[in-house]
Amino acid sequence: MNKIILYLVLVFLFNQLSAQTDQVIQPGNLKSLKKIDHGVLVKTDKAHLMIQVYQPQVIRVRLSQTPLTGDFSYSVIRQPEGNFKEIRETSVEWQLLTDSLKVIITKSPLVLKIYNIKDQVICEDYQKFSYTWQGTEVTSYKKLFPDEKFLGLGEKTGNVNRRGEKFENWNSDVPAYALNADPIYQSIPFYIGIHDKVTYGIFLDNYFRTKFNFGASTDEQYAYFSAANGEMNYYFFGASSIAGIIRDYTWLTGRMSMPPLWTMGYQQCRWSYFPESEVLSLAHEFRDKKIPCDVIYLDIDYMDSYKIFTWNKEKFPNPKEMIGKLNDLGFHVVTIVDPGIKIEKGYFAYDEGVKNNYFAKYPDGEFYTGSVWPGRCHFPDFTKETVRTWWGNSFTRLTEPGVEGFWNDMNEPATWGQSIPNLVQFDFDGRKASMAETHNVYGLNMTRATFEGTKKLINGKRPFVLTRAGFAGIQRYSAVWTGDNEATDDHMLLSARMVSSMGLSGISFAGPDVGGFMGNPSQELYQRWLAQGVYTPFFRNHSAWGTNHKEPWSFGEEVEKVSRELINQRYRLIPYLYSMFYQSTLTGMPVGRSLTIDYTFDEKVYWYDYQNEYLYGDNLLVVPVSCKQNAAKVYLPEGDWYRLSSGELFKGNDEVIVNAPLDDLPVFVKASGILPLQSVIQSTTQKPSSTLELHIYNGDKTNSFIYYEDDGTTYQYEKGEFYKRLITFDPVKRSISLSKVEGSFTSKFSSIRLVLHSFGEVMTLNGDGKDYTLKLKSSKERTAEIPLDNSEMKIVY
Repeated sequence: MNKIILYLVLVFLFNQLSAQTDQVIQPGNLKSLKKIDHGVLVKTDKAHLMIQVYQPQVIRVRLSQTPLTGDFSYSVIRQPEGNFKEIRETSVEWQLLTDSLKVIITKSPLVLKIYNIKDQVICEDYQKFSYTWQGTEVTSYKKLFPDEKFLGLGEKTGNVNRRGEKFENWNSDVPAYALNADPIYQSIPFYIGIHDKVTYGIFLDNYFRTKFNFGASTDEQYAYFSAANGEMNYYFFGASSIAGIIRDYTWLTGRMSMPPLWTMGYQQCRWSYFPESEVLSLAHEFRDKKIPCDVIYLDIDYMDSYKIFTWNKEKFPNPKEMIGKLNDLGFHVVTIVDPGIKIEKGYFAYDEGVKNNYFAKYPDGEFYTGSVWPGRCHFPDFTKETVRTWWGNSFTRLTEPGVEGFWNDMNEPATWGQSIPNLVQFDFDGRKASMAETHNVYGLNMTRATFEGTKKLINGKRPFVLTRAGFAGIQRYSAVWTGDNEATDDHMLLSARMVSSMGLSGISFAGPDVGGFMGNPSQELYQRWLAQGVYTPFFRNHSAWGTNHKEPWSFGEEVEKVSRELINQRYRLIPYLYSMFYQSTLTGMPVGRSLTIDYTFDEKVYWYDYQNEYLYGDNLLVVPVSCKQNAAKVYLPEGDWYRLSSGELFKGNDEVIVNAPLDDLPVFVKASGILPLQSVIQSTTQKPSSTLELHIYNGDKTNSFIYYEDDGTTYQYEKGEFYKRLITFDPVKRSISLSKVEGSFTSKFSSIRLVLHSFGEVMTLNGDGKDYTLKLKSSKERTAEIPLDNSEMKIVY
C-alpha cells in the first residue's frame, strides 16, 4: 500500500512539474513606467522590463519575470551613454524618443514597436504574443514582414539569406560538417534584418543554448528567438545601413587590434609536421622553390603525450634552436593548444591546477573528468580570473623558445564521445554558473586567456591567436577558422559564405582550411581553392592525418607554378590588405564583405546563383567558382567593373558570363577603385622594393582609400607610430591626391609608381609643379614613377 501511495505522489508531482513547464506565461498589461538613468523601468502584470539608451541608435531591452538585478557580460564592453530625449504618454501607449529612434510601448498587452526618424517601422513585436516563458525558456516573437530578409549569426552554414531557416547556438565539435549542419563551432547570436528599405540588428546577449527561427515552420507571420534560461536580454541596432549596424555592434562588443604583419602572408599547416628535421626541410623547400610563406604550424604531435605546454624531446629536442633557424629563414611558428589537462601527477599543469582549484567541478567539489587527446583530463575554469592568469603565464614554455602564434582548438569544449554535463560548475567571475550557461563562452574565455597572457610575454610584440570556438566579442582576441571542413567543391563555396557571415557579425579575421582539412582534393580543386584563399582574410593551407600532402608543390610542376603565381599575388596585395585590416580596427568593417553590405537593396545579391560572391576590401569583387567549371555566370552590382587579370571593362547591374580557367579566378576591380600593391617578397620579414604601385581604375565617381602602415610587429602604433594618408581619385577635377602623412612612422616606400587603367589618351601628369610623362605599359595601362614625401600631394592629369 505504501508503495502505491508513493507512486501516486510521484505521478502527481511529475504532472505538476510538467504542467508548470508547459504553461505559457506572457508579460500581460503594462502597470507602471518609471524614468531611470539612461532609460525607463516598466512593470507589467507578470514581468519587469528595462529599456536603456546606449547610443541614440542602440537600445537595450531586458525582460524578466523577477526584478532586474545585477548586470554582467563577457561580450559587451560598453555602458549606456545616452538618454531618451522625450517621453510621452497617451491613453494606449508610451513613446520614448532618441535622436534616431522612437520606441513605442503599448499598454495592453505589452508590445514594443521601434521606428526610425522617418517614422518608418523598423521592428515590432508580434501582436498576439510578444514574449513568453515556458518553464525557464524565454522567447521573443517579432512580426515578420513580407519582404524581410535575415543575415548573420556568424559561423553558420546555409544560405546568405536566413529567411525560412532555423538555427541553434551551442558550440559543437562537428568534423566534416554537412553543408546544412547546425550548430557547429561558434555561437554569435547577432543578426541583421532588412525590409521595406530599412535595416536593423539584434544581438541576444544570453549564454544559454539559444535558438533563432526566421519563419521556418510557421505561417510566415512571425520570427522568434529564445534562450533556454536567463533573461531576455537583447540590444537593438537602428542604424540606416548594414555598415552602420556593424559599426555599432562592434562598438558594443569590441573590435580587433592590428594583427601582426606576418599573418597577412601564406600559412602552411598539417597534422602533423615532425620531427624538427622535417619542419626545417619544409621551410627550406619553400625558400628553394621561391614560393612565399610566413608561417609553419605545429599540430598536436610537437607535445609530450599531447600534454599542453610541453615539448616532445625526441621529435623536438631543441625547439629554441629550431625556431631560431626558422626565424632566420623568415618563418614564424604557431603551435596548437587544447584545454584538456592530462591527469598525471608530476605534470606541472595538473599539479598546479589541483593545488589551486583551477578546474571545473561537479557540485560536490570533485573535478570533472573527460577524455581527449592526452587521455583522461580535467578542464580549466576559464571563467575564473586566477585561472586565466595562470593559463596565460604558462605560455612561457612556448614563448621562451620563440613561438609567436597560438592555435586554440577543441575549445567548444570537445570531449570524446560525450558532452560535458550541464551540472558541472564554473566560477563565472564570482557569479557561479553551471555548464548550461558557461558552455558557449568557454572558448571565448580560453582564447581571451591565451591572448592576454601571451601579449604580456612576448616583449611588446603582437601575438597571433587563432580559435575554433567562440562567442560574440571573440574578434577582440582572435582570428577564427571554420573548423574541420572537407576537400569538396561544396565546402569551398560554403566557406566563402561562412567568412562573409562572420564578417557581418564582427569577425574580420577569418578563413577556412584551404584545400579542405579532411579528404584529398583533386589538382583542380586544390588550385581553385588556393586562388580563392588569396582573397580570403586568413590564408592557411591545412590537412588531416592520413591525407595526402597539400603543400603547393604536392600536385606536380604545373600546379606548383600556378600556386607560386597565386601566392605571389597575395604578397603583392599586402599593402591593400593591411590597410583593410586597419579599417576593421576603426569601424568593424570586415575585410571579406558580403555584397549585402554595400548593395543591401539589390535583390540579386541574395539569389542562390550569386550568394557566394563577396567584396575583398573596398575595391575588389571575388567570384568563387567550382573547379569543375571553366566559365562562370557572374552578377556585377551597379557601377562599372574591370576584370583584374585583363583590364576588360564590364557594365554593372548586369549578369554576365565570363571565362574562369583554373589559373584565373574571376576577380573584378570597382571603377574608380584604388589598389596599392608592392613587389613580390618571400616573407614579410623581407623588405619589398622601395616603390609602391598605386593602381587607379578610371571611373566617373570620386573615391578615397585610407592607406596605412606601421611596424607590423609591436603596439607602438597605439602611440602614434604609424603612417597614414588619404588617397583620393576625383574624376571631375581630373586629380589624384595624397593627403599629408599622419603619424610618426616612416614608410617603407620612397616613391610611387602610378598605374592608370583605361584613362584614354592621357600621357602627362603634373604633380606639385612637376611634369611626368606616362609610359605605355599596355594599351590600357600607363605608368609614371613619382617621388614620395610626407607633404600633401596633388597630381593632375
